[in-house]
Amino acid sequence: MFVTAAAATSAAAAGSYPSLSRSRRRRLTVALRSDDVSVTPTTTILTKLKYECATPLPLLQQVANNMSADMRAGLGFGPGPGLPMIPSYVENLPTGNEKGLFYALDLGGTNFRVLRVQLGGKDDRVIATEFDQVSIPQQLMFATSHELFDFIASGLAKFASKEDDRFHISPGRKGEIGFTFSFPVKQTSIDSGILIKWTKGFAVSRTAGRDVVACLNEAMERQGIDMRVSALVNDTVATLAGAEYWDNDVVVAVILGTGSNACYVEQISAIPKLQGHVSSSGKMIISTEWGAFSNGLPLTKFDREMDAASINPGEQIFEKTISGMYLGEIVRRVLLEMAEEGGLFGKSVPQTLSTPFILGTPDLCAMQQDCSGDLHAVGSLLYDKAGVESNLSERETVLEVCETIVKRGGSLAGAGIVGILQKMEEDQRGLIFGNGNRSVVAIDGGLYENYPQYRAYLQDSVKELLGTEKSNNVVIEHTKDGSGIGAALLAASNSIYNQDL
Repeated sequence: MFVTAAAATSAAAAGSYPSLSRSRRRRLTVALRSDDVSVTPTTTILTKLKYECATPLPLLQQVANNMSADMRAGLGFGPGPGLPMIPSYVENLPTGNEKGLFYALDLGGTNFRVLRVQLGGKDDRVIATEFDQVSIPQQLMFATSHELFDFIASGLAKFASKEDDRFHISPGRKGEIGFTFSFPVKQTSIDSGILIKWTKGFAVSRTAGRDVVACLNEAMERQGIDMRVSALVNDTVATLAGAEYWDNDVVVAVILGTGSNACYVEQISAIPKLQGHVSSSGKMIISTEWGAFSNGLPLTKFDREMDAASINPGEQIFEKTISGMYLGEIVRRVLLEMAEEGGLFGKSVPQTLSTPFILGTPDLCAMQQDCSGDLHAVGSLLYDKAGVESNLSERETVLEVCETIVKRGGSLAGAGIVGILQKMEEDQRGLIFGNGNRSVVAIDGGLYENYPQYRAYLQDSVKELLGTEKSNNVVIEHTKDGSGIGAALLAASNSIYNQDL
């Protein structure tokens, strides 16, 4: 998870959007006026960067329209243009009536989480919850499927053995698990999914083309665990379920952390590629996989160079523009060119500044919280991270670069959200923007939670695009760690047992 540097912690936790002090406003005004008189290579690079990253309302509206169009194309038959729009086969969301003990297992990176929750129905809701996190040894990231899933099942067995008297399963029932698996799968039902490929540094053999639910169920059987997977979901779908459990108006969920994705509740009748699919609810959560979006984005040479050097060039362009993994790297590339061509930090270019990803998005956040007169925290961070000695003017330039990249990222994420809402409204007039309606967008992820400027730009973008009247119908809520309990809730709502759901 994205976590801010210590210097930003208090401001981020408070959710405040720091304003420029009067002295800093005056300094920036002087700096901008001096640009008119003395044009340097650094100011030329900065001016071009601001121009190419600008997100005026017409551009944001076009991005939102393109997002809607690509969603619609992705719901159609066969391959071709459009977003992946992966059916989750989650058709029954939690109602609040769920009762009993359910588990969740979350595998999405170098750690996996296990969680249990005791549900008490409408009156008691969540009676008790408990979780644990286990690090995955690096060698297992390159091991066999058998070895990895046995390790995960072993961790689950240890956790399950520590149930206290707050947790109890109904007699005669097998334990049920919601499995959050945040790797590409081709899902064919709520409790099965074929692994397409490993990502995030994993290269586990003998798994591609196999059902990951079967892999886990078999490993649990080998470990003597009397449980089965009732729901296979990704973290975004689980977040929507977790948020909707407490607020029935939630219709969209977004993850904005190291990576990014969004999902929403769609009508089965609006999914041509699922023609003939029978659903008791008439609805299904669709994972847009919006990180793959690229239509009409304002990109720079720094984006293109970063993409070309990535492990997946030409892919996930939207994610590379808006998510926490990449914002710091874009800023580093800009600063490196300013240092090499414009002498930003003096005559010599610090060698460390040439190291990819040496500057993280938490570092940008920490610098943007610095409201001191001499920008001391900015200077210290530049020195500690990149070996850069800087004066006040150079630190102000660095902040302008951060602001430019972060504003673009937050604004585009907001446009993406509006694109989803527009698509839903086009299919069902009045569903989102109708009189008295309330539509909630639940957002989870450390980038959104901990970066106040990014959060504000996203919210401002949504309001600007929708206008005052429509934006009054839309609520953006932060939901923290909703994917864990969401997966357990989906195990409950998709239980094999006949519960009164």
